[in-house]
Formats: sequence, C-alpha cells, structure tokens
Amino acid sequence: MSRTAPGPRATDASTPGPGTGLVEGLDPEQHAAVTAPRGPVCVLAGAGTGKTRTITRRIAHLVADGHVAPGQVLAVTFTARAAGELRTRLRALDASGVQARTFHAAALRQLRYFWPRVVGGPHWQLVEGKLRIIGQAAARARAGTDSDALRDLASEIEWAKSSLVSPSDYPAEAARRKRDTPGPAEQVAAVYAAYEELKNAAEVLDFDDLLLHTAVALEEHAGVAEEFRSRYRCFVVDEYQDVTPLQQRLLDAWLGERDDLTVVGDANQTIYTFAGASPRYLLDFPRRFPEATVVRLQRDYRSTPQIVSSANQLIAGARNRPAGSRLQLIGQLPPGPDPDFSEHDDEPAEAAAVAGRIKTLVADGTPPSEIAILFRINAQSEAYEQALTELGLPYQVRGGERFFARQEVRRAMIALRGAAPDQRPGTDMVTVTRAVLTARAGLTDEPPQGATARAQWESLLALVGLAEELAAVEPEADLARFVAELDTRADAAHPPVVQGVTLASLHAAKGLEWDAVFLVGLADGTLPIQHAEGDETATEEERRLFYVGITRARRVLSMSWALARASGRGRPRRRSRFLHGLIPDSHPASRIAGERRPGAARPKCRVCGTPLFGTEATKLLRCADCPSDVDLELLDRLKQWRAGAAKEQSVPAYVVLTDATLTAIAEQRPADPASLVGIPGIGAAKLDRYGEQVLALVAEEN
Repeated sequence: MSRTAPGPRATDASTPGPGTGLVEGLDPEQHAAVTAPRGPVCVLAGAGTGKTRTITRRIAHLVADGHVAPGQVLAVTFTARAAGELRTRLRALDASGVQARTFHAAALRQLRYFWPRVVGGPHWQLVEGKLRIIGQAAARARAGTDSDALRDLASEIEWAKSSLVSPSDYPAEAARRKRDTPGPAEQVAAVYAAYEELKNAAEVLDFDDLLLHTAVALEEHAGVAEEFRSRYRCFVVDEYQDVTPLQQRLLDAWLGERDDLTVVGDANQTIYTFAGASPRYLLDFPRRFPEATVVRLQRDYRSTPQIVSSANQLIAGARNRPAGSRLQLIGQLPPGPDPDFSEHDDEPAEAAAVAGRIKTLVADGTPPSEIAILFRINAQSEAYEQALTELGLPYQVRGGERFFARQEVRRAMIALRGAAPDQRPGTDMVTVTRAVLTARAGLTDEPPQGATARAQWESLLALVGLAEELAAVEPEADLARFVAELDTRADAAHPPVVQGVTLASLHAAKGLEWDAVFLVGLADGTLPIQHAEGDETATEEERRLFYVGITRARRVLSMSWALARASGRGRPRRRSRFLHGLIPDSHPASRIAGERRPGAARPKCRVCGTPLFGTEATKLLRCADCPSDVDLELLDRLKQWRAGAAKEQSVPAYVVLTDATLTAIAEQRPADPASLVGIPGIGAAKLDRYGEQVLALVAEEN
C-alpha cells in the first residue's frame, strides 16, 4: 500500500544538514513532500497550497543532501512560462544546473542530439505552415478547405496523435469516445493519413512528432536509452493531471525500469481533456507504484476563507468524482469580503458595471495588475476592453509570453546591451536602467496619451520593475548582469507583470492569481459552454474550469451574468447552473433568471410576508432568517423512509426528495394531496409515486 506522508520529525531542528534551510517555514505536509526519500512521490496539491514552492524545495533538498547532482534532474511542465519560473526559483535555491523544460522543449533537445544515431542525415525541421499541409491533405480527401475547417481538422489530428490514435484506428476510437468530429470520421481519418504522408515526404516534424520520435528512439535503441538514463536519474512532472497518453509514453521511456519520479497535480483542475489530457495517470499513481509516498497539500495560502468555501462548495457538487480528486481546501488567510453576485439586463450593462467596480478598486489602492476579468471564450473580451477604455483604465489581453517579442521591448534590450560596457563602477543599476530607457527608448515620467503609446510605456516601465527586483536580490548587480537576466527570461518566456487589468479566458488564467477576480458571463450556454449540453463528462470539465477561475482570486471575487447579449435583443438566458448553491438565499441575485413566468407573482414568506428569493427559501415558503417550526421527529421519519426508497431504487437519496423538500414537508405538515403538491419539489410524478407514503408519515402519531 502507499506510504502516507509523515509529519515533521522532532530531530529535524536539532540535526542540521546541507538542506536544513530548505525546510524552514514549510507546513507539515509540504515538509513531508520536500524531505520524502528518493523514489516515487505523488503530491496531490490543491489550488493555492504552494506546490511550486514545494517541488522546487524538494529538488533543491535532494541536490543539497547529495542524493542527486543538479544536471541529473529533469523537471518538466506544460508551459514555457512555468518552466521559466521553475528555473528562476531553482537558481535562487542554489540548484541552477537542474534542467526545467516543457515536454516539447526537452524532447526537441534530445531528438536533435540523438538524431545522427537513430535516423541519420540532416535533422528534419519543425513544420512551418502546418495548415498548408493539412489543406493539401484535405483536398486529397475531398474535405472542407476553408480556414475554419482546416483549424478544426488540425485540432482533431493533434488530439488523435496526443491520444496515440493512428489514422486507421481513428473512426472506431472517435465513435467509442463520442468525439464531435469535424466531418465524417472516415473522412477525418483520410485527412489525417494524408497529412502524415505529406509531412514525412517533406521531411518535417510537428510538435507531437517530437514526443513520439524521442520515445521511439529510447524504446528501440538500447544504446540511446542507456546514455540518456545515465545522464538523467531523477524526474519531476508538474501539472501531472494534464498529461496526455503520448506524454506519458515519453515519460515511461525516460524512466525505463526506474521509479525516481515525483509528480504533482490536482485532478480538480483537469481542464484539457478535450486535447487528450487525462487525470487517470495522477489518480492511478499509487496503484502503479505501491510503495509511493503520497502527500496531500490542502492548506490554501492564496485565497480568503470565503473564496475557499465557494471553491469547495462548487467542486463538491461534481458527479462521478474519483476518490483521489477529493481535496478539501482549508483556508489559512484572515477573513475577507464575501463573494459578490450580480445579474444584468445585457452584456454591455454587465461590462459597464464590472468596469465601474474596477475603477473603485483602483481608486481605493488596488493596482490594476492585481485585477483580472476572466471569461469562458475570447470573444467575450471586446465588451470589457471597450468598457475599461471608456473609464481610462489600462488593461492587457492575456498573452504575456510574447512580451519579449514586442518591438519596444526588443529596442529597449538593444539599448541596455549597448550601454552595459559604459556603466561606471559604483553607479546604481536601477538608475542607469531608467536613464537609458528614457534617453534611447522613449520612457517618460508620466504615461502618454493613446492606448498603443500607453501599452508601450507600460512595457518599458515593467523593465524598470524587473531591474528593481534584481537589485533587491543582488544589490551588486550591474547593467550587464541585468541584460543577462533579461536574456534568460526571454529564452524562458517568463515576462514581468504589466501594470494593467488582465483580460483572459479561464484556460489562459490557469497557474495565475490576482487580488481581485471578476468572473463574467456566467450564463448557461456560455459556462457550461453550449456544446457541453447533454454530455456529463464535458459538463463536469466546465465545472472544473469554473473552479479554476474561482481559485485564481486572493481576496475579492465577483461573479456576474447577463440575461441577454445585447440591449433589447435576444431571448432571456439563465444564470449558470454551477451558481446554484453558491449564492446565499438571502441575496437578491439568488433567483434564477427566467424561473418565473412574465407577470407571475413572487411567492412570499409565510412568516413575515416578504417576497422570497432562492430555491430553498421558495421551497420552505419562509425567509432564511425567519424562525423554523420544523417537526424534528417527522423530519427524522421522512429521512429514514427516503433512505429506504433510495436503496430500493439504487439511486442517491436526493433523487427521491431533496433535503429542502423534506424540511418543507416537516414544517408545513400537509394533510392532503393538494397541500402536498403545493410544496415546490413535489410534482405530479412524485405525488403519484410517493404521495401516499409521505402523507401517511405526516399523519403518524408522535
């Protein structure tokens, strides 16, 4: 069975070693993960629990204690930004020789090195203009060749390759997995096969080929495998819940028969199954490695208890939730404001209201860079860009990995590199940086007018901020050292934070966090997305996507939706089903948009006469704050009866009758079918099936 994580040992503090400082300030679970022995280790890390801190400390601890040399460690993650952050943190922990790369970057480096031995001849280059080849393949298969059709075909081929599905197997697998294919499955398979033929004839590789060819080189060439495995002996995989079958095959090839592997992930944050990712490798890790050390990080250091509670409540409603994914976050921060909910007539009104709230936050001292607006699809961005612009609020649309590709940043780095040899000893690096950017790149003391000029000014100011960060860590750093740091960040795609409100899709927000987060457009059809309707697996992924959005917020969380896309147009929409249970019944926004017929009177509290909001209050016919006159003995009899009925039907208890409906019955004590059917939750079908039994329970003598 799996080894569970031990608590900190009493001897740790009195037995200092090379890595003693690396465990200071860790909580018991983080300490257990950092100090676990070499071998298989699985860290189930909830949102905000300090997973990056934990895995970098673990790597540095293994290096400091002499268990492994830095160059023998390969740490892989899914984005260049995340890999850059790992390298930055490891450098600060004196473990700068560790290789931290994405799967694709690691595979590319290995394939180039081993190419002469496994293939021979010139290296095949990475394909440029992938859609051009797919277009040729589509023409062969007589499939659609417009740009949208080609993009859909490209995505489907990427899914198939990531899932280790060949062209010949594609039709059967697409049917088995109920894929929403971009055309008849046989035709997609024909495009896929033709694409592979054309690509091989042109002697080029796509990104999936990098992983596959590297795995095959290790699997089929003993000498290659032996050389690789003598170099790399310890592996760390971040975001392990998002690995694809192809990535897992490469990881298995790296490992061979060894088990020196640390994986970190959270199945509650699996949001890429549409691209082939699967959490089963994370959840099955203890079965694959029975001697694995399993550590659960559940102490949330990011968000207030109020936000943590909302996240827990949302994910607790997930269906078919595997046992290994049931992480219950425990908030560690002081209390903050309750999450806010608001309903709007249309999307422009929603955007204007959100921009107004943000303006107030900024006026009260929250930096714009600590505020984010998150939405389900990128097309929702436009209304918020316009609303922020009208209020003069700076913003950036998420895509910061390209920061170092911006023209003004490239020009500034050239200027800094040219000025580095002329810096006089003893002069302040930050002051020199600002002076160079002012003289040669156009930095001014005050922001310029115009959105484009303002964005360029923000980029230059962000460079000054990086100089200040480096000076705080290395007071003796000069301009040459700063230029080297910028080059490292550029190579790692690890940009600074720009001083503007972030606009991003929920997928793009993964791995990021802000003081204030506005989750917008929370209407059914958008979240969950319309194409997930009727597909429980897809709907549950939408729930996890919402969970990721909630857990990005540190202190302020606002959730909103609109009843129509445009003013005076479109039929009314309902708020997202995921909001049910999150909104307090006493909150005016707790009503469901469209739940009442136009002109229908709102039910009133039978105690105080106040109009009722919310499902539970409507069922009970009283406000949440009004006194309850529930018959506890009757309620107990009803619950016992329900348990028996649920067991007999092999269904969850709530399918028979919900807790709120049972409580309403125990409060109102209906004496006849007409009274019973007047309780929300008792329709004609349930009256026919359970009415006689329920009325008999109500009539029993106490």
